[in-house]
Amino acid sequence: MPKNPINSPENVIFCKKCVQSNQKVTSSSLISDDKNHTNKNRMGLVNGICDGCRQVERKFNQNIDWNERETKLKEILEKYRSRNGSYDCIVPGSGGKDSVFQAEILKKKYNMNPLTVTFSPHMYTEAGMQNFHNWPLWGDVHNFLYTPSGGVHRKLTELAFKNLLHPFQPFIFGQRHFASHMALLFGIPLIFMGESQSEAGSADETDEIMMPYKYWSKNNEEEKILISGLELDELNKKHNISKNDLKFYLPNNVEVLKNNDIKVLYLGEFEKFEPQENYYLATKVSRFVGSSERTQQSFSKYSSMDDKVDTFHHYTAYVKFGYGRCTEEATKEIRHNYITREEGVKLVHKYDHEFPDKYFKDFLSYININEEEFYETLDKFRSDHLWEKNGNDPKHCKNWTLKHKVN
Repeated sequence: MPKNPINSPENVIFCKKCVQSNQKVTSSSLISDDKNHTNKNRMGLVNGICDGCRQVERKFNQNIDWNERETKLKEILEKYRSRNGSYDCIVPGSGGKDSVFQAEILKKKYNMNPLTVTFSPHMYTEAGMQNFHNWPLWGDVHNFLYTPSGGVHRKLTELAFKNLLHPFQPFIFGQRHFASHMALLFGIPLIFMGESQSEAGSADETDEIMMPYKYWSKNNEEEKILISGLELDELNKKHNISKNDLKFYLPNNVEVLKNNDIKVLYLGEFEKFEPQENYYLATKVSRFVGSSERTQQSFSKYSSMDDKVDTFHHYTAYVKFGYGRCTEEATKEIRHNYITREEGVKLVHKYDHEFPDKYFKDFLSYININEEEFYETLDKFRSDHLWEKNGNDPKHCKNWTLKHKVN
């Protein structure tokens, strides 16, 4: 029987407008992510055009009245704007181009007083550390940084890699949920994030200005929660990781959030949120610096480059789903008319398969495994409809070939 450990569509179909395929996973509730990813949906296509492209087309090319949207945002902000100098909104981020853009726009254009909050990366890159410190230093924002226990975070990352082939999942837990803990702690009702997840293909969020609570809350205290593929009791019994250790990783109760009027708004639904423009603004506002070299598995120097583990987040997705970091970034560039689809295809062929060896030894040491175990774990998650084995030398995965490539 053919192996398809994550139940992906076996007929691979590429979008006619971008370089993404129907293997693309869309947003889900993190707390129900099991070993088979049964909670994951795949991006849909209509007449050969993917949901992500159709949403961006609706947003940018169909006569959106941005003045009307600005008026709507001003009405919302007027309700919550502080009158005494206290914080009135939260912007989660690490000093990257998008979080800098959001905080700056909210401060300067809308006269809000944002508190920025950061859930620490696993291992900062040099540029990532510089940009994080530059954000409050030159971007003139207040920031709270939460850094979890290294032992806890390393073990969760190791387990997420082995159980889910998703080493970034524990960080995403913190990245998504920490802001709501800070909102409750400070009594701040508004949390801002950038683009709606509909622009990444989540059809159930089409034209939504708020992130649905199901993506960042829990229903009750008895609801089963999985993190790194394990239930909380199992993490405690087998790995001595307590609920207190996980406090800022985990979501809050939905009724508590609603009773405190806490909500997540997508600023990108009110302001044109475009990667290159955000980059240019960030270089001026916080002296944001790009990487000194191209990010491995892609062509860019300024996106998601603050964490040494980030490249393995993208590479493991490439193994599981057959699309890598270059596919994701080229797709955004195509949708925003920076490059053509033909150019995107060439970039994907050139970079998507690239093995991220720069921080490979750091990653192996961080999750306490050897190189052989790394390759063995990757191979457990390869689907037969995506991959063909063509040799016996596993070094940098050169013994595997992707069966379906965009053209």
